[in-house]
Amino acid sequence: MIIIPARLASSRFPNKVLADIGGVPMVIRTAKAVENLDSVVIATDSKEVINAAKDYGIEAVLTSSSCKSGTDRIYEAAQKLNLGKNEIIINVQADEPFIEEDVIEKMLQLTKEYASNPEVIATTCYKLVDSIAADDPNLVKVVTDLNGFALYFSRSKIPFSREGSLKNYKAHLGLYGFTMEKLEKFCTMQSGILEDIEKLEQLRILDNGYKIALAEVKSHSFGIDTKEDLEKALKMHIL
Repeated sequence: MIIIPARLASSRFPNKVLADIGGVPMVIRTAKAVENLDSVVIATDSKEVINAAKDYGIEAVLTSSSCKSGTDRIYEAAQKLNLGKNEIIINVQADEPFIEEDVIEKMLQLTKEYASNPEVIATTCYKLVDSIAADDPNLVKVVTDLNGFALYFSRSKIPFSREGSLKNYKAHLGLYGFTMEKLEKFCTMQSGILEDIEKLEQLRILDNGYKIALAEVKSHSFGIDTKEDLEKALKMHIL
């Protein structure tokens, strides 16, 4: 199942999940982009989003406005949907309206691969970007070990290239894969200082000594955090 967390409030871009993209609200366009791959549900704290989903025939679940993160929100929705502990759940951010189907397919495969590994709580993915793109703090970077597991995520440019020889950086895409059982484990973990400082929920997993497996993907999509991001995305994509 694909669950899309859609919080209406946003300090940098108020009501962004309902922003117009070619005549369709952003969260709806995201749902439409992935609906051929699996069942799709929107998890939201907003009746406006619930109504928008209804208009387009997409299932939506009303969740609490006090959820700490998007993953906490999809867990609340998953509980209301009574999903079994082995259900594969892909968390697709509402601000990824141009996400490609093959990226989600790769996430589904990776999540199934690690479903029975108790050390790996979540799966996610990254794409390679150049040094200039990596300067943007809104673009989260990740460093991985030799086996493809995350060492750290940061809004800072990591790793630091002392000699300036590093040409490509790993840019994290805001997608996560869990089983229902692991999603519950994530949402009962203690939040650490790193998550609070960077405002990156995935650091909760690393802070608690567990692993995140990553796959490299090719994608032209990126999270839309600001109005400027939206303008950039619309220039890149023909609707």
